[in-house]
Order: sequence, then C-alpha cells, then structure tokens
Amino acid sequence: MAMNGYEGGLKMIEELTTNAEQTQDEVLREILSRNVGTGYLMGFLHGQTEKWLFKKNVLVVTYEDLKPFIDRIANRETSEILLAKPVTGFYLSSGTSGGQPKLMPVTAEYQKNGALYDTLSQSPTMRHFGDINQAGKRMELMFARPEIETPSGLKAASVLTSVYNESKFRTILPKLYTSPIETIFCPDPNQGLYCQLLFGLIQRDEVVRVGSLFASTVLRGIKFLENHWQELSYDIKTGRLSDWITDSGCRNAASLVMKPNPEQADLIENISNCKSWEGIVTKLWPKARYISCVCTGVMRQYIAELEFYCRGLPLVSTFYACSEALCGINLEPLCKPCDVSYTFLPNMAYFEFLPVENDHDESIEMKRNDEDTELVDLVNVKVGQCYELVVSTCAGLYRYKVGDVLMVSGFYNNAPQFQFVERKNVILNVDQEKTSETDLFKAVIEAKALLDPLGFILTEYTSYVDTSSAPGHYVLFWEIKGKEGKHCKELDPKIMVECCTRMEESLHYTYKIYRKRNIIAALETRVVKQGSFEALMDYYVSKGTSLSQYKKPNCIKSEEALKILDSRVIGKYFSPKSPL
Repeated sequence: MAMNGYEGGLKMIEELTTNAEQTQDEVLREILSRNVGTGYLMGFLHGQTEKWLFKKNVLVVTYEDLKPFIDRIANRETSEILLAKPVTGFYLSSGTSGGQPKLMPVTAEYQKNGALYDTLSQSPTMRHFGDINQAGKRMELMFARPEIETPSGLKAASVLTSVYNESKFRTILPKLYTSPIETIFCPDPNQGLYCQLLFGLIQRDEVVRVGSLFASTVLRGIKFLENHWQELSYDIKTGRLSDWITDSGCRNAASLVMKPNPEQADLIENISNCKSWEGIVTKLWPKARYISCVCTGVMRQYIAELEFYCRGLPLVSTFYACSEALCGINLEPLCKPCDVSYTFLPNMAYFEFLPVENDHDESIEMKRNDEDTELVDLVNVKVGQCYELVVSTCAGLYRYKVGDVLMVSGFYNNAPQFQFVERKNVILNVDQEKTSETDLFKAVIEAKALLDPLGFILTEYTSYVDTSSAPGHYVLFWEIKGKEGKHCKELDPKIMVECCTRMEESLHYTYKIYRKRNIIAALETRVVKQGSFEALMDYYVSKGTSLSQYKKPNCIKSEEALKILDSRVIGKYFSPKSPL
C-alpha cells in the first residue's frame, strides 16, 4: 500500500487495526511457509505449516534457547538452520543478566519493516503537530556505540547505531537534525553531548523538536547544559570550540559552521542565568513544539523532572519496540505520559501473550507452570489483564519471550492497546542497562563475604535507583548485625567502601561499561540501624499486606517506604572508582 505523507500512514493504521486477526494469520502463514524447512522448525513441524500445529508443537523459548543457533550463524554457519532468508547482520541488545549482549538476526525484510514502522509511528504525531520535516530541525541527542564484527564477517550493532550508519539517514541528517554525524559517533559521550548541545544552541531558531530515544537521556542533556551553559555561550561568542573537546571529528565539524556570534551568546546567557530553570527548554528553543522521548516503563521516574524543565511542551512517547520486534505505536501523542498506551501493529510480527497475574503485594509474577498456560492471540487478550509478550518474526525468532510485562488498556478497532508494566526480572535500571534481581543478589553475595571474617553479617538488604542528580546511581540499603557482641560502629568504613567496589565488580558487563563512561554514577551503600527492615515490614502490613504473605521488596518503589529507610541511615559509602 502506497502512502502519501502522514495521512497515508493514518489510513494504513485504520486498515491494519480493523483487519488485525486476518493480518496476524497472514503474518504467521508467511513466516511458516518460508521457514518451515529450516533446521530449527523442521524439528517441531516436520514440514507442516498449520497454525494449530505451530501453537501445539513449537516451544516457547528465551534467548538462551535460541543462542546456540544464532551463535552458529555468527560463526560462519548458514542461516538456514534458523531462517530461510540471508542474515544481513545482527542487532546488539543492551545485554543479558549474564552481562553478554544478545545478538538478534537482521534480514533485509526486517529492515524494510523498520522503515514502514517509522512512518506509521510518526503519523499520529504529525497529525497533531504538522509535518516537522518541513517546519525546521530536530535537536535530537544521539549516541552511536561501536560495532562488533562476528567471525562470519557480519556486523553486530545496536538498532540505533545501525540506523545512524544507513546512507539514507546520513543523507537527511544535515537537513533534519542539528547534530553532525561526527558528534553522534564521538567515542567520548561527554564530548559528543557537549557538541550536540552546542550545535543545537547555534541553530536554536530552527529547532522545532527536542528529544532523544529515552527520557533519561533528555534529562541528562538538560542537566549537562545546566552545568556548562557559560562555557557553551563563550564558545558561541568567540566562534572557537573549547580546548577539552579533543575529538578530531567534533573539531572538524565545528570548524565548518562556527563563527563569532556575540548577540546569540548574550541571549543564551541572559536566558540561562536565572534563579529557576523551570521551562528552560521552551526559552532556549522557542519554536519547539514538543519533546520526543520514551517516557513509559522504567522512564516514568523522569517525568516530573522533565516536565519542570520543559514546562509548556508536551512529552511525547511515539512507539514501543525492542531489539527483537517492532510492536506498537502511540495514537494519542498528546495524552499524559503516565496514560500512554501503545496500539500493536499486527503486520510487524506474530504476537502471542502469556498471562501473568498480580499477587497481593501488587507486583507481577509469572504463573508457575508456563508450559501449562495456553498463549493468547493478539485479538483475544482481555482488557485489564497482564501478559508477557511473546513474538515470532521474519528474522528467525519463533515464540520468543521478550521479557516485557504489558497490561491491556483497551482496543483501537480490533487491535489491542497496551501499557508497559515492567521488565520481567529487571529491578534496577538507570539508562537501559537492565539489572535483574539475580544480578543484584550475586553482587551482594560477593560483597557481604568481606564482612563474615570480621564478625559481622548482612541481615537484610534492598535497593533503589537514585535519579535526584545526573547521572543516576544504584543505592543499596544494608542492615548489618555484629556477631558476639560486636557493634556496627566498630566496622571499619574502608570495608564498607570495599563492599561497594566488590558489588560493582560483580555486576554485569553493560553496567560496568556505563560506569566507565559516566552514564551511571558510583554505587552507594547506606547502612541502616537495627530494626529498619522490621519497620519496613510494619509499613507494608499497615497497607493491607498479609503478615504471612509479606515479601520484602528487593527494589523500593514506594516513596513512603524509602523515607522509612532513609530516616534510619547511620552511614553512607560510595564505590571510589569505576569497576573497569
């Protein structure tokens, strides 16, 4: 179906959501007819392509189940062990709980779907804000990550890095974005961020959209600007780039456009030099129509602070996607960030849903026997019910558990709309590094071993992500008991600092990379006095939790619960160095 601008996109969305069930059946039929002869599916279907056989025989899997097949393709074996079409490369996820990033096969068809998905996801936004491609430029904070070359010669890169490497993107970049390609690929994220803000300020009268992929990155950019606006103004005034920007690509890009502009610099200084930065984004970029970033899921923690800085501009989450699949789009971009629902597009993958249930502590838990729970098709999900997302794609994933827990909030035509609830098994997350309960447990076990020989034991712990300053960091609350009459005051502070270091060293690869790049600040341990976790239990019981069913939260999300622990802190300790 051909599309003419965003109106064509809106028309396609209407047709797809109206014919959701037929479209899903066609997607599955195409996936099976093409790939049924592959080594993987042949073992389940024996050459048959009926939907009921697929749902009966093909196992629901995780990445670990498919990893051997993907690794074989990455190590020069033919892609036909998993999918019929050639693999053109791999998307690199942020990392598994074990620390190694996941490789997701990419095909030419998948990339083609990506282009269509981008158009469809932008169409509702353009309906409200107009065609911003014609109106001006986007000040988008963008950061590429290094590519990895697999033994097969195929490249593995993050989804965004793959986009930034496309010739089409590089062609439109100067017209639609304020950031030169050199700043996006700068190996030092702080130098890249400084230069992207600099170019955004130089072109401030052309900017009609401000944003980044995630809310955390937008907020990080604003706080960085808050600390560097005087230096940025001086560079604009003099037409010379600060000496600490040593990246040759950034310096070359700057040399092409920078020239002394005292008037612009004075204007930026007058705006920035104020007591309150409330609404600063609107003041610095007066033509901006909205802020584009994902504000749902783990990014909800940043909404209030972003709204302070961006007062007067709507925060727009346009889409829900992951490394494994393209999923949903936001048809109501002007709704409040906390109310965002994503309408699933039935042509992007074959979607199934594994029911999950709420326990009495309002957390989400999988039903115990996943194998005995029948998966639900896209059009048969129930409003108000929570599900774990399972996808089958044209790129070799079959009944793959993504790990996202979603709640059905309604339907648009015949396609369901979902709100993101949580990432299954992920309890700590500053900037998409995804630390699971298991990751944290292993790190704490490693660190508390330092206490045992000294006559102290760790009796309780919990955690939370502190985003009150940028970059955010992990906070662990520890309750420590002395053995044989020892008192916690006798514990050497150096040991607690070493415990912080040991935990960071024990966390996964992605966390340590982010720490090294200062995307995450130093881990902190707050020691609380005896009885603090009993007080925490009393709080939850007072809120209606059964004492016999009480389970200590391993990540604090309640502000009241956090206050209970913070009011009992007797010592604070930080990791003194990056774990790498």
